[in-house]
Amino acid sequence: MKREDLRNIAIIAHVDHGKTTLVDEMLKQGGTFRSNQVVQDRVMDSNDLERERGITILAKNTSTTYNGVKINIVDTPGHADFGGEVERVLKMVDGVLLLVDAAEGPMPQTRFVLEKALALNLRVIIIINKIDKPDARINEVVDEVLELLMDLGATDEQLDSPTIFCSGRQGTASYSPNVPGENLAPLFDTIISYVQPPQGDETAPLSVLVSSVDYSEYVGRIAVGRIETGVMKVNTEAAVCDYHNPNVSGKAKITAIYQYDGLKQTPVETATVGDIVAFSGIEDINIGNTVCAPGYLNPIPFVKISEPTMEMTFSVNDSPFAGKEGKWVTSRQIRDRLYKELLKDVSLHVEDTDSADSFRVLGRGEMHLSILIETMRREGYEFQVGAPKVLMHKDENGKMLEPYEEFVVDVPEQYMGSVMEKMGTRKGELQSMAPKGSRMELKFIVPSRGLFGYRSEFLTDTHGEGIQSSIFHSYGEFKGEISSRKVGSLIAFETGEAVAYGIFNAQDRGMMFIDPGDKVYAGMVVGSNPKGEDITVNVCKRKHMTNTRASGSDDALRLIPPRHMSLEECLEFLAPDELLEVTPKHIRIRKKLLDHAQRMKAAAAKKEK
Repeated sequence: MKREDLRNIAIIAHVDHGKTTLVDEMLKQGGTFRSNQVVQDRVMDSNDLERERGITILAKNTSTTYNGVKINIVDTPGHADFGGEVERVLKMVDGVLLLVDAAEGPMPQTRFVLEKALALNLRVIIIINKIDKPDARINEVVDEVLELLMDLGATDEQLDSPTIFCSGRQGTASYSPNVPGENLAPLFDTIISYVQPPQGDETAPLSVLVSSVDYSEYVGRIAVGRIETGVMKVNTEAAVCDYHNPNVSGKAKITAIYQYDGLKQTPVETATVGDIVAFSGIEDINIGNTVCAPGYLNPIPFVKISEPTMEMTFSVNDSPFAGKEGKWVTSRQIRDRLYKELLKDVSLHVEDTDSADSFRVLGRGEMHLSILIETMRREGYEFQVGAPKVLMHKDENGKMLEPYEEFVVDVPEQYMGSVMEKMGTRKGELQSMAPKGSRMELKFIVPSRGLFGYRSEFLTDTHGEGIQSSIFHSYGEFKGEISSRKVGSLIAFETGEAVAYGIFNAQDRGMMFIDPGDKVYAGMVVGSNPKGEDITVNVCKRKHMTNTRASGSDDALRLIPPRHMSLEECLEFLAPDELLEVTPKHIRIRKKLLDHAQRMKAAAAKKEK
């Protein structure tokens, strides 16, 4: 059976190359919205965090109709840390739209997602997006994409992939960069003519590979996947199996089936070969499971998701301010929430530790774990996390291996020296250097540890003009000690309320993180010290009142504005002996040992070793 009335495609690209904006226009021109309907920008980024950061975190399903053909569209994340989302959804589609920014050209994540698509032998439509940008390099970027395809060993057919020139924001597409487009018709026509319609045997027993799992408080887990063979009907029995895990088996009943209609999920009674469906009723369903007809167990091969490269320890908050702001604060509540995240996030691993109050959380990068922390914080959880650490591996000979990243920067020429110097101290090796207009693109292979704390430094070094991105490269030889953090901490001496007089006296020691009136406790980090050592300061110290009055002594104190750090900046700042206290209202950096005397003893013991 060949479904000429249906096409399944995914949009893949590097972060911020315009995937979600293009999907908006496809939905508008496909008639998903009324002509007079007010629609917010990036309508697919439904999560608050996605809208604030301007990135897609979770893969989304939608559909539109063009000339009687239904086009199922999967909008995928572009950030490397959410690569697990991309890997699994590509199994649901027959073709991909590869979006490339007309100015930036192919970036590390472009290579990553394209490699996955070519490995699955999917048809590729190349879209050069943002051709209306003043710094667009359209012809050069087309050549760069072809070079990338050849690098990745594309077949002759894949090298002949059609190229469309788009402006996602204006909703126009054309077959030539010199001919202005009027609408997205050339893109829709190319999808229908070039992407293979789904096909399969509708008379065979049912088989569906579960590519993602959603969760609803009302019906439990909702599986999403594409029907490979057979017909799915409501209230029918089904069996579950798994390609990589022969121990997975079970029977269940499919209680509801939904298809994607624009941004809505529409309940249907039956669905057939090629349909992308969401269905409920199977309680323990997981990503990678195959749902089959009873008695016909035939697990579908599934790409194993790449392993995590970084870990953090999540634990119960035990600071003096613990339990004052959070709704969910106990170890059981935190553990349940972390394990619930595993239902949706295939790239995340959670492990119990010897302590009942702390858990190991393993993920694909700082962004991946910081999104989880921020999501939990907004839900009312209160906890603390340790400094991020890379996951080491041992080879067959017992030799230590560490993860390396491919780190690509695009900077104005005058800042190249600074970036290369910093990369040298962080054990990065320059792989290539290429001019891009008045800017330079530098490619490094650097240990993942070497990038901890560098992103904010990079912005400072390039005066905010640099663009950087990284992606996991491979495991390699352990490079030894890397000194990442150059500054020490200013630590509060006593618990109380910070006052202007105390902050004024402390600010000569370094950059402050707090304002007058902020509550602090002994052992809390209230600033950074450029000399690289930890110093205890008393920010609660008040000026003693005396009878003496001198001219000018009571002038207003001049306070230097403090540095208010984001969650990612706090994680990058953390030293191995520090924790980040996360509550719904505050993020505080603190020492693991709050007591000053205990810290001194620990430091002395460390020196003796």
